[in-house]
Amino acid sequence: MNKHTYLDILLPEIKMLLTQPHTVLVDVREPWEFEEFNEGGINIPLSQIRQRRHELEPFQTIVVICTNGVRSKVAAMDYTRVASWSDKTILHVKGGILEAE
Repeated sequence: MNKHTYLDILLPEIKMLLTQPHTVLVDVREPWEFEEFNEGGINIPLSQIRQRRHELEPFQTIVVICTNGVRSKVAAMDYTRVASWSDKTILHVKGGILEAE
Protein backbone atom coordinates (compact mmCIF):
# COMPACT_ATOMS: atom_id res chain seq x y z
CA MET A 1 0.00 0.00 0.00
CA ASN A 2 1.44 3.36 -1.04
CA LYS A 3 1.23 6.12 1.52
CA HIS A 4 -0.23 9.36 0.16
CA THR A 5 2.19 12.21 0.77
CA TYR A 6 2.68 15.86 -0.08
CA LEU A 7 5.39 17.54 -2.12
CA ASP A 8 7.39 20.61 -1.12
CA ILE A 9 7.45 23.52 -3.55
CA LEU A 10 8.95 27.00 -3.39
CA LEU A 11 7.02 30.26 -3.26
CA PRO A 12 7.89 31.38 -6.82
CA GLU A 13 6.18 28.24 -8.19
CA ILE A 14 2.76 29.34 -6.88
CA LYS A 15 1.96 31.79 -9.68
CA MET A 16 2.39 29.17 -12.39
CA LEU A 17 0.49 26.52 -10.41
CA LEU A 18 -2.48 28.77 -9.81
CA THR A 19 -3.00 29.16 -13.56
CA GLN A 20 -3.79 25.44 -13.69
CA PRO A 21 -7.46 24.42 -13.53
CA HIS A 22 -8.78 22.82 -10.34
CA THR A 23 -5.95 24.27 -8.22
CA VAL A 24 -6.42 26.21 -4.99
CA LEU A 25 -4.06 28.02 -2.63
CA VAL A 26 -5.01 27.54 1.03
CA ASP A 27 -3.50 29.98 3.53
CA VAL A 28 -3.72 28.37 6.99
CA ARG A 29 -2.78 31.46 8.99
CA GLU A 30 -5.21 33.35 11.22
CA PRO A 31 -7.58 35.84 9.50
CA TRP A 32 -5.71 38.88 10.85
CA GLU A 33 -2.45 37.54 9.38
CA PHE A 34 -4.13 36.87 6.03
CA GLU A 35 -5.57 40.41 5.98
CA GLU A 36 -2.15 41.90 6.77
CA PHE A 37 -0.49 40.26 3.73
CA ASN A 38 -1.14 37.21 1.61
CA GLU A 39 -0.33 35.49 -1.66
CA GLY A 40 -4.00 35.14 -2.59
CA GLY A 41 -6.10 32.04 -2.34
CA ILE A 42 -8.52 31.28 0.45
CA ASN A 43 -7.99 31.61 4.17
CA ILE A 44 -8.72 28.51 6.24
CA PRO A 45 -6.97 28.81 9.63
CA LEU A 46 -5.17 25.66 10.76
CA SER A 47 -7.66 25.21 13.62
CA GLN A 48 -10.50 24.94 11.05
CA ILE A 49 -8.97 22.72 8.34
CA ARG A 50 -10.96 19.62 9.25
CA GLN A 51 -14.30 21.40 9.61
CA ARG A 52 -13.86 23.20 6.29
CA ARG A 53 -12.49 20.35 4.14
CA HIS A 54 -15.69 20.39 2.08
CA GLU A 55 -14.59 23.74 0.59
CA LEU A 56 -11.63 21.98 -1.04
CA GLU A 57 -13.52 19.00 -2.49
CA PRO A 58 -13.84 20.52 -6.01
CA PHE A 59 -10.07 20.99 -6.36
CA GLN A 60 -7.58 18.42 -7.64
CA THR A 61 -4.44 20.28 -6.51
CA ILE A 62 -4.26 21.86 -3.07
CA VAL A 63 -1.35 24.20 -2.32
CA VAL A 64 -0.93 24.97 1.40
CA ILE A 65 0.92 28.04 2.71
CA CYS A 66 1.56 29.95 5.94
CA THR A 67 4.13 32.44 7.21
CA ASN A 68 7.18 30.17 7.59
CA GLY A 69 5.99 26.71 6.57
CA VAL A 70 5.28 25.19 9.98
CA ARG A 71 1.47 25.38 10.09
CA SER A 72 1.14 24.62 6.39
CA LYS A 73 3.21 21.47 6.82
CA VAL A 74 0.81 20.29 9.55
CA ALA A 75 -2.15 21.02 7.24
CA ALA A 76 -0.51 19.25 4.29
CA MET A 77 0.10 16.16 6.43
CA ASP A 78 -3.52 16.23 7.59
CA TYR A 79 -4.82 16.53 4.03
CA THR A 80 -2.78 13.52 2.91
CA ARG A 81 -4.57 11.42 5.54
CA VAL A 82 -8.02 11.99 3.98
CA ALA A 83 -8.75 8.61 2.43
CA SER A 84 -11.04 10.00 -0.26
CA TRP A 85 -8.32 12.48 -1.32
CA SER A 86 -5.75 9.86 -2.34
CA ASP A 87 -6.01 11.08 -5.95
CA LYS A 88 -5.46 14.75 -5.05
CA THR A 89 -2.08 16.46 -5.30
CA ILE A 90 -1.13 18.13 -2.03
CA LEU A 91 1.66 20.72 -2.22
CA HIS A 92 3.35 22.50 0.67
CA VAL A 93 5.14 25.84 0.24
CA LYS A 94 8.46 25.15 1.97
CA GLY A 95 9.58 28.17 3.98
CA GLY A 96 6.21 29.85 3.60
CA ILE A 97 5.64 33.45 2.62
CA LEU A 98 8.85 34.56 4.37
CA GLU A 99 10.92 32.29 2.11
CA ALA A 100 10.89 34.97 -0.56
CA GLU A 101 12.25 37.71 1.69
